[in-house]
Amino acid sequence: MQIYELRGQNPSLQPERYSCKFVRFVGEKKPETNCINNKMMIIEKELSYKIVGAIYEVYNQLGIGLLEKVYASALKFELESRGLKVQTEVPIPVYYKGNLLQDVAFRIDLLVEDRIIVEIKSVEELSAKHHKQILNYLKLSNLKLGILVNFNEVDINEGIFRKVL
Repeated sequence: MQIYELRGQNPSLQPERYSCKFVRFVGEKKPETNCINNKMMIIEKELSYKIVGAIYEVYNQLGIGLLEKVYASALKFELESRGLKVQTEVPIPVYYKGNLLQDVAFRIDLLVEDRIIVEIKSVEELSAKHHKQILNYLKLSNLKLGILVNFNEVDINEGIFRKVL
């Protein structure tokens, strides 16, 4: 397992302000990633922290029992108010053996900063299908990080899942 530790000042979300000296590997063997990948990993960690904070705020304001569309709109508003770029209903094309399948595409609920997929649910209980869905979206989009959130939980901590490819 690779664990990274941030050293020095808090970096911003702009990669040009990073230096590899801020990242130190803590573990059994040296990571196989280069400095750019380390920067990207730290940026994604910072972004996911902001996203989860926005999820808490939406949950605290709206509570449970509403439609997914309501939570998606509120979360988009909250993320944008925190200075993040957010796109909704982003299509993911599907390729089969290198060929684009016509009229077949999935839609990402929210795409944050062109890096993180946020899949929103408001269901009684998340199933394995929901977890596999976001993993498939990550695979099809060539992205590395996704957040699955079920707003229909008495304790929102039980409804937030971070998925990494």
